Amino acid sequence: MQRFFCNMEDWTTEIRPKTHLLDVDFREIWRYRDLCVLFVKRNIITQYKQTILGPLWFLVQPILTTFMYMVVFGGIAKISTDNLPQPLFYLSGICLWQYFAECLNKTSNTFVDNAGIFGKIYFPRLIVPLANVLSNLVRFGIQLGLFFVVYAGYVVFTDVVISPNLYALLLPVLVFLLGGLALGLGILFSSMTTKYRDLQMLLSFLVSLWMYATPVIYPLSTITNAKLRLVMQLNPITGIVEFFKYGMLGVGCHEWWMLLYSFVVMCVLLATGIIVFNKVQRSFMDTV
Repeated sequence: MQRFFCNMEDWTTEIRPKTHLLDVDFREIWRYRDLCVLFVKRNIITQYKQTILGPLWFLVQPILTTFMYMVVFGGIAKISTDNLPQPLFYLSGICLWQYFAECLNKTSNTFVDNAGIFGKIYFPRLIVPLANVLSNLVRFGIQLGLFFVVYAGYVVFTDVVISPNLYALLLPVLVFLLGGLALGLGILFSSMTTKYRDLQMLLSFLVSLWMYATPVIYPLSTITNAKLRLVMQLNPITGIVEFFKYGMLGVGCHEWWMLLYSFVVMCVLLATGIIVFNKVQRSFMDTV
């Protein structure tokens, strides 16, 4: 009869309930890193698998968006770009904003889009939103490469004065903050959309409006009203975009408290998102 029983040490995998809502088993997530890589590949391949241009859409989208901004905001509205070439100024904001917006939109549908997988097999659910954030790094890298090509073109073939500085080395930190903000807010929304599907439409609307509250198509320096400027600075994305522009282009607001504020907001969103995410994942199959 002993062969029908085994000690706890004989099991290869042990699944235990969460001890508290903020419990995140990072070692378990690391053990499932191969699955995370598979999700990253899936996100990249399936998105453009049956398209004609394929990954070229990563370049077409920012190019067309930049051209539209140049016509509407630069040509018609005559909005200042801090004496920088319009393509460089707009691309610098578009690259960062599209990474944040894409991560947020994809992560916010974690439970709804993956209900079939979640209902069949166990794995750390946080793997899926993490894979969304990581897979969008490929998109961001390609678009950032486009920015550097345009950047090099202006430096080599024109007399435009561009003044990059050591703040450009903060790029990995800025990308980390963007990914963290999108992940925290995304998993928070994904947890609530299992019951309230209206939030999906509300989020896409809010993301569109949020871009206009971020210095993507205009520099923060154009806002002279002190109260309005403070409101804009309280947008956690503002400091990230402005530091990137200052480091790469030499213009922009680079007050350190803005980055610290973005970091604090990221930590709060991640903590809140994980608490709600861990609570919802226990019973989300009953509502999806």
